[in-house]
Amino acid sequence: MEEVTAAQCLPLVRDEAWLPVEETAHVGRIRRAVTSLAERLGFTANRTAEIGLAATEIGTNLHKHAWDGVVLIRSVRGEHDAAVEVVAIDRGPGIADLALAWEDGHSTTGTLGVGLGAVARLATSCAMTSRFGAGTALVARFAPVLDWKPEWGDEPAAGLTRPISGEEMCGDAYAACRTADRMTLMMCDGSGHGPLAAAASDIAVRLFREQPFLPPEQAVARLHTALRGTRGGAVAVADLDLRARTVRFCGLGNIAAAVLGDDRKHGMISVPGVAGHQARTIRAFDYQLPERAVVVLHSDGLTERWGPEQCSDLRADPPLLIAATLLREAGVRRDDACVLVARPA
Repeated sequence: MEEVTAAQCLPLVRDEAWLPVEETAHVGRIRRAVTSLAERLGFTANRTAEIGLAATEIGTNLHKHAWDGVVLIRSVRGEHDAAVEVVAIDRGPGIADLALAWEDGHSTTGTLGVGLGAVARLATSCAMTSRFGAGTALVARFAPVLDWKPEWGDEPAAGLTRPISGEEMCGDAYAACRTADRMTLMMCDGSGHGPLAAAASDIAVRLFREQPFLPPEQAVARLHTALRGTRGGAVAVADLDLRARTVRFCGLGNIAAAVLGDDRKHGMISVPGVAGHQARTIRAFDYQLPERAVVVLHSDGLTERWGPEQCSDLRADPPLLIAATLLREAGVRRDDACVLVARPA
């Protein structure tokens, strides 16, 4: 099969840091991490300062108005350009009126409340979701120039990874590619934690991006062979046919997958095994893909005991905000965690 160029796949994302926001000093740490990343990506001094200001406002809002706040800082790279992305997640109190929260001067605690309005103006793109009494998730992306139009556009799929407590590198990884009428998703949960687990997942991502439109059972078999000599891991591939409205799914190991549609969660089947080490059978299963459905893949760093009611707005929110909300509600700290969400057009 002809190799697919990176422009047909979603941009490569690299996590720089997951930073808690528990005290005032943590806000400065977020600003320093964001500006350091922008400098490494070659952003101008003026744009780096703008991104630092926005990150300070995000961190300050978490410190003042929420609890269990955390900020993820990461780079997003296409074939020819790159961006800084900031994801903020907290557990409450939530925002009753999102539209009002974006307006300068609005506050619930007597402060000026200009933070979110400034973030929206300085970001290339910005979105937020909130459930009153449960928490808020925000994503802001910063291109090198404010009105820059990144080559990849609006992604129909997005994911998050988070390492187990005590590790800086996550052993889970994901990838997604698309054409006009198809979308394919891949996830690998490298066995164990740390750099060796991440090395196995990196191989899986690279191999999948080379030939992303193989039938899922062939793709998983190829990954199984390629991961020999590594720690191996759980792998899964989902092929979404946007014309026939079907999903063909093949999972080996403990990658969970589901189609969320009609306010229901339809689980998909993975068979036992460890890619690279043990695979008695590799089998694909077919599922319906209702209109406006969402497809979710996640590693066992998330519990499977969740439903659509624990996600954000499946009809309106960007996939990344759905992933962030699901990680907040179902993520556990005893393992690496990875979640990938796709909303096919």
